[in-house]
Amino acid sequence: MYIIAGLGNPSSKYKGTRHNMGYDAIDNIADRNNISFNSKKFKSLCGTGIIQGEKVLLIKPETYMNLSGEAVREAVDFYKINPEDELIVIYDDISLDPGKLRIRGKGSAGGHNGIKNIIAHLGTDKFKRVKVGVGSRPEGMDLADYVLGRFGRIERITVDKGIDDAARAVEVIIAEGIDKAMNLFN
Repeated sequence: MYIIAGLGNPSSKYKGTRHNMGYDAIDNIADRNNISFNSKKFKSLCGTGIIQGEKVLLIKPETYMNLSGEAVREAVDFYKINPEDELIVIYDDISLDPGKLRIRGKGSAGGHNGIKNIIAHLGTDKFKRVKVGVGSRPEGMDLADYVLGRFGRIERITVDKGIDDAARAVEVIIAEGIDKAMNLFN
């Protein structure tokens, strides 16, 4: 079984913001695989289904980004999964151009507070990540204002392709492993 967590902030106020790339990608995965978010548990909106023959739990933590680890830890503990093998986290990355992906099997938080909180709650940095680029903030702009801002019309087209690529990358990770996904999408 896989737990796939898409990070973001709940409420319509944050819909479509740079910081909600994880939510956008998890919605894309749900649409592609006919999975409905039909329950609330683990401080998250949840949906269960099958992807590439594997049972999955899709979660959108409702703890707000900086406390994502609370939700992820509850789901991991409940299902008794090994995060290194069965957890995939999707989130935004300001060090990547809009729509570009970077897939990793482990690593530091890289300054991302949601990932920092997940690492703190799990006690490990060994879990699969799909990072979706949102571009770097303009000089002099507050980081929070930037990641909570929305994309321009042209940029949104590029980002939507990246979100679709992130969904496909998760399917490849499940079916063929992370190395194959990194070769195809990094």
